[in-house]
Amino acid sequence: MLNETVFRAPWGWTLKLVTGLVVLILLGIPAFSLLLQPAPEPSLLWYLSMIALPLSILLISSLFTIRHYRLSAGKLYVRRLLWDTAIDLKTLRKVEVDPEAMSRSIRTFGNGGLFSFSGAYRSKKLGPYRALATDPARAVVLYMDKRTIVVTPEDPQRFAGRLESALSPL
Repeated sequence: MLNETVFRAPWGWTLKLVTGLVVLILLGIPAFSLLLQPAPEPSLLWYLSMIALPLSILLISSLFTIRHYRLSAGKLYVRRLLWDTAIDLKTLRKVEVDPEAMSRSIRTFGNGGLFSFSGAYRSKKLGPYRALATDPARAVVLYMDKRTIVVTPEDPQRFAGRLESALSPL
C-alpha cells in the first residue's frame, strides 16, 4: 500500500510556448475585434464568434490544467484546477521512465498543449494511450492490464520508484 506522496507537475518548454502563443491569440481575437469592429452594428453571431468563443475556449481549457499528481491508497490522483482525476492502480503491471514516450505521437482526441497535454494519443511505440502530462521530457509510462497512461511528475525516477515498491511483493 502506498503512503500519500505528492509530485508537482512542472510545465516543460513546449507547454509554456504553446500555451503562451494560444493565449495571446485567444485574447487577441476579442481585443482586435472590439477595436476594429465593422461600421454597421455587429450581429449576435459576430459577438459569439469573435468574443464569446475564444474566451470560452480559454476558460474551459484552463480548467484542465494539471497541478500535481498524488499517490495514495492504491490510486493515482491527477489534480486539475478544480477536481481530481482518479486512476485505480490495481491493474498496474509495469512502470517505465521514458523521456521519449510521447515523441512521434498523434493526438486522437484531447488537448495538444493548451495548459496540458491530455487526452487520447497514439504512437507506434506505445499504441493507444492516455496522456495526463505537462512536460513530455519527464514521462512515466504506466502499463495497466487494459490501458496505458503517461504522466509527467517533477521527479520521474522517484515517482516510478514509489509505484514499483507498491508492485513488489513484501
